[in-house]
Amino acid sequence: MTSPNLTIPSRLARRRAATAENQRPAWEEPPSVPGRLSKGVILGLVVLAVTFPLYVVVVTSLSSTEAVTRAGGLVVVPRELTLSAYVQLLSGGVVTKALMVSMGVTVIGTLFSLVITVLAAYGLSRPGSLLHRPLLFVVLLTFLFGPGIIPSYLLVSSFGLIDSYASLILPTAISAFNLIVMRSFFMGIPGELIDSARVDGASEFGILTRIVMPLSKAVVAVVGLFYAVSYWNAFFNALLYLNDNNKWPLQLVLRTYIVQAQQLPAGAGGIVTSPGMNLAPAPTLAIKMAIVVIAVLPVLLAYPFIQRHFTKGVIIGAVKG
Repeated sequence: MTSPNLTIPSRLARRRAATAENQRPAWEEPPSVPGRLSKGVILGLVVLAVTFPLYVVVVTSLSSTEAVTRAGGLVVVPRELTLSAYVQLLSGGVVTKALMVSMGVTVIGTLFSLVITVLAAYGLSRPGSLLHRPLLFVVLLTFLFGPGIIPSYLLVSSFGLIDSYASLILPTAISAFNLIVMRSFFMGIPGELIDSARVDGASEFGILTRIVMPLSKAVVAVVGLFYAVSYWNAFFNALLYLNDNNKWPLQLVLRTYIVQAQQLPAGAGGIVTSPGMNLAPAPTLAIKMAIVVIAVLPVLLAYPFIQRHFTKGVIIGAVKG
């Protein structure tokens, strides 16, 4: 028979456990039915607030002159859909050339920025590298102090880069934030792997290409997306350094034509007659919305493929080191 004195501690322990369970923080409690419903409603409203404007822009860009006139502006209910706005813009005029410029700058700039960021991050992540601490301090200073517009313009002008495509890439070729994130990720790679490769006679470049890079696909993909979006959306450098309208990227055309409501330069496209299909001129509002869709579409297509790398590439890289 169990003594009553021996059961007292167990009863006290059970009471304390029950009290602790009843006093759990609110965020540890299982969600209630009203809580789940409210979360669903809020999430649905957020999704609607994000997708509805995009839907209106796409529908308006596909609308005819009669549909835009009948709606009195932006079209919500699709009627008389046509591709005349896209055909007119992509018929070899200013928008077509600006699109090619943006694509070229984005591809070349992203590759160039990734190469120098990987090399700099790997060098700064090695404890024995030459002057890695002073160089890291200089990189961190750029978070606090910016060069300013006039010094940047004078520097670009002194190198003879005014009115050249290089002025859209070199001034923003490396981001201190992306460099720090990639360096932190590299520092999280086990040093035993690098030491074993060094013992086997591998060079630093071989260690980087054969060991570090295969383990860093996530952070490289995310940083590459950051660079690509930055180059694709950039317009201010083009506004500062490009005097020739024929060299404008797509975002500067978007800013000039839609935000400032200016007319596109000559050669922006016109009535296009395709074999077997006659298209009437698109309304001005449809052309504006079509430019917005063309400018947004590449980013929307790229994000789903890189999204799965965000947690591993950015959060892990930002916490470690």
